[in-house]
Amino acid sequence: MDFIPTNIEGLLIIKPRVFEDPRGYFFESYNKNVFHENGISVLFDQDNESRSQKNVLRGLHFQSPPYEQGKLVRVLQGSVLDVAVDIRKDSSTYGKWNAVLLSSENKLMYWMPPGFAHGFLSLEDGTIFSYKCTNVYDKESEGSVLWNDPDLAIEWGIKEPLLSDKDQEAPLFKDFKSPF
Repeated sequence: MDFIPTNIEGLLIIKPRVFEDPRGYFFESYNKNVFHENGISVLFDQDNESRSQKNVLRGLHFQSPPYEQGKLVRVLQGSVLDVAVDIRKDSSTYGKWNAVLLSSENKLMYWMPPGFAHGFLSLEDGTIFSYKCTNVYDKESEGSVLWNDPDLAIEWGIKEPLLSDKDQEAPLFKDFKSPF
C-alpha cells in the first residue's frame, strides 16, 4: 500500500496494491500492521455502508468528543467526490478542505483522523460507500457544517444536490464552535 500525504496534516490517500488476472482482482483494504507502520495506530469500532443515487450529497458530518471518529473510507461500487474539512482549532489548516475522487475503478481509500468534518457527493447511480470508524455512532455527539458554506468554498461541482433535511439546515462555518 502507498500512503500519500495531502495538503492537510493527518489526511492520507491510500493506494492499495491490486493484483489482477483473468479471474478478477484482489487487494488488502486494511492490514493493521501496515497501517501502524504508516502512523495510523487505531482500532476500528464500527463499519458503515451507504448506497446513494447520483447527485446525493451527504455531509459535512462529524462526531464530538468523547465519541469523535477517525474514518477510513472507500467506494465499493460507483464513484464519489470525498471531502474532509479540518475543524481542529489549533491546526494551521483549520477551515481548509481537501477532496479526492474515490471509485470502484481506482480503489483509492481516504483516511481522516478525528477532527475533520466529512462529506461526499455521489457521482453515479447506485454508488456504494463503505467506511470504518474508530468510534461508535452517538446521536448526541453528531454535528455538521453546511455543505455549501461560502467561507469554506468547497468545489463540489454541483449547485443543487439531493440533500437530507439535516444537511440543508446545518450551521454556517462562521457560526460553528469546534469541539476539537
